[in-house]
Amino acid sequence: MHRGLLETDQVHCYTEDGRLTPCDNNGQDASRGKKKDFLAQDRFQKMDHTVRDHLTGAVWTRNTSPTEYPLTCDEALAFILDMCTRRVHGYSDWRLPPRRLLFSLISHQNVNPSLFSEHPFENVFPGYFWTEETCSRLPDQAWYIHLGGGRIHHGMKQGSYMVWPVSTGEHEWVESIPKANIRFTVDEGCVRDRQTGLIWSKDANPAGGPLTWQDALSTVDALNSERFGGQRDWRMPNIREIESLVDLETHSPALSTGHPFVNVQDAYWSSTTSVYEPRYAWTLYSRDGIIGVGFKPGNDFFLWPVCCL
Repeated sequence: MHRGLLETDQVHCYTEDGRLTPCDNNGQDASRGKKKDFLAQDRFQKMDHTVRDHLTGAVWTRNTSPTEYPLTCDEALAFILDMCTRRVHGYSDWRLPPRRLLFSLISHQNVNPSLFSEHPFENVFPGYFWTEETCSRLPDQAWYIHLGGGRIHHGMKQGSYMVWPVSTGEHEWVESIPKANIRFTVDEGCVRDRQTGLIWSKDANPAGGPLTWQDALSTVDALNSERFGGQRDWRMPNIREIESLVDLETHSPALSTGHPFVNVQDAYWSSTTSVYEPRYAWTLYSRDGIIGVGFKPGNDFFLWPVCCL
């Protein structure tokens, strides 16, 4: 997976009560450097009616809302099929976007819409958009993403949401998740994810219980010295990094079948603040893979440390 897909565009750090604060190696998402090729002006190529994403190889309709109004899941699929039949904009392989592909367009620095600064898209409706995946635990529901704030949830397929077509062509997209025995390798208390290059704590609850957001950030430093012997630079993952563990074909938890982790909890903090409301941080709900938010002062979420090679 391209490293850019594991980064967010968040550039500011925030206190637990939502105020801006300097990013002095405080463990927050924005305290880490960002790759230049993750910037919108480098990533996207605008054409007459489409936009090519050089990071993923996908081609999106430049108009993000070609249906002009929400559709049910079946209506959305029929609309996509008609686009393919008519070879709209010269493509015959339009599809609803895979969840992770649409998530790759989400900004964690901007809201309404939650797209990158200087993005080339038009007619962006800051509401929910369908993805192509069904919820594994609830097959009558499908996943959708909110382009106003960035949340990911699932809802009934007879509900009505917006449609943003994408063509992935011959590019192998990242929704293909390797089996756990191929994807993960275990080295004592560490698990390396070959798909992303990230190293995770095998114990998915090394702090022993839920923490506030600030306590979770502080606890990583203590774990580095007390439990991991200072051998690696453990930290709280950003929201894209922890979302990368999600396997939508499974549930309870939504991790690859046969995964090597122990003590997996229901909900996890990320180091990424929700700029929609900076007193909240982005969180992963592991039962299905929902991406939501948690109130930073609340003692409701767990810490799952990560590091890079």
